[in-house]
Amino acid sequence: MEDKKYGADIDSITKAHALIKPYVHLTPVLSSETLNSIAGKSLFFKCECFQKGGAFKFRGASNAIFSLDEEQAAKGVVTHSSGNHAAALALAAKLRGIPAYIVIPKNAPKCKIENVKRYGGQIIWSEANMQSREETANKVLHETGAVLVHPYNDGRIISGQGTLSLEFLDQVPQLDTLIVPISGGGLISGITIGAKSLNPAIRVLAAEPKGADDAAQSKASGRIITLPQTNTIADGLRASLGDLTWPVVRDLVDDIITVEDKEIIEAMRYCYEVLKVAIEPSGAIGLAAVLSDKFKQNPVWKDSRNIGIVLSGGNVDLGVLWKSLNA
Repeated sequence: MEDKKYGADIDSITKAHALIKPYVHLTPVLSSETLNSIAGKSLFFKCECFQKGGAFKFRGASNAIFSLDEEQAAKGVVTHSSGNHAAALALAAKLRGIPAYIVIPKNAPKCKIENVKRYGGQIIWSEANMQSREETANKVLHETGAVLVHPYNDGRIISGQGTLSLEFLDQVPQLDTLIVPISGGGLISGITIGAKSLNPAIRVLAAEPKGADDAAQSKASGRIITLPQTNTIADGLRASLGDLTWPVVRDLVDDIITVEDKEIIEAMRYCYEVLKVAIEPSGAIGLAAVLSDKFKQNPVWKDSRNIGIVLSGGNVDLGVLWKSLNA
């Protein structure tokens, strides 16, 4: 790993850990004998749904915000996001006392929009497509002089998310496999670099919705694939890989498991009923992957015994959830 240059490394992740420690929660790890027996494995759930802002995104956002110098910080930050990154950046900016300009597509989940408002972010609306999001964010950049903080394709963000792996392996040193949601790739890039620096033998698997399987297609074809559209209940997992996250996924992530929405919903139900933890669909996908036939029937993963699963967020739109559970 040392001979290749990625968007982050163990040094940047360790520095991020020290920088953000006063601000982030050390999130708990839960386990369940019931889920262990269903999976036939020892499962350990890292509860980032209990992180400030309700998701892991606060780690990267805090690292980005608190690593700005005074002159940069005074002009504030800008981002475009449909959800958890928006709220996380607004909260981190609030803690530092600087403005946060948040470009949000009009179809973003209501609960995530409310979080941004709660944390004092200044919302600028865009159309529900990446071109509109990026154009609107660029307009705000030119008007304000603020610093752009990309939701995932940013070394500061990747390093911040990587702090999760340092905590997780400290809490459960015997982990031999990690299963991590994948979307734009900021979380899995940081976790993979951090975890494999500490334990080169650890296996890192990505979990992705079948209706937004651009990362699986990219991994299979050896180049970034962008989908014309996505169709999944996991609203946090619809982004495409970036030029900083793709090399880590290509070189270091061991494999990608895709699951259907019905499997995600079933995993959510287990989290609610058995773990007693409220998570959003994106957060349930790791459990969905480990319970899937693709995982269980693959002989390559038979020796995965102690599996760490990242419950990445808990900002669920309850109206949508009730409909999905009753579908």
